[in-house]
Amino acid sequence: MKRLSLSDDGHCFACGSRNPDGLRLVFRREGGRQVAEFVPGKTHQGFKDIVHGGIITTVLDEAMMKAVLGRGIEAVTAEITVRFRQPLHVGDRSVIEAEIIKTGKRLIEATAKITAGSGIIAEAAAKLIRNG
Repeated sequence: MKRLSLSDDGHCFACGSRNPDGLRLVFRREGGRQVAEFVPGKTHQGFKDIVHGGIITTVLDEAMMKAVLGRGIEAVTAEITVRFRQPLHVGDRSVIEAEIIKTGKRLIEATAKITAGSGIIAEAAAKLIRNG
């Protein structure tokens, strides 16, 4: 893969502080994991009061990317698999966690999950390719 210019201008949909339409997720490191909280609003729904699966996938993808960036590795997502276990409802406080499970010369594997008061909402696994 040709090296990409991966710069941050604060407008990332998931974590950008300058994006007025974004999720503005703020991650923190806890041990070897990246963790954030997310309370979805009506603008994040698919069906009435149920968060759109694409938003959940975005949140999980961002968490895994933060786990990689937290180790000083520049990469892009090559593959992501999401298993939805139960709905996330608008207004529910959720917690996102991600960690790296395998680091290779070119490929990095990570996992993430989003939980709410009712348990696991969704789990993801991704393969990320180092930039360059």
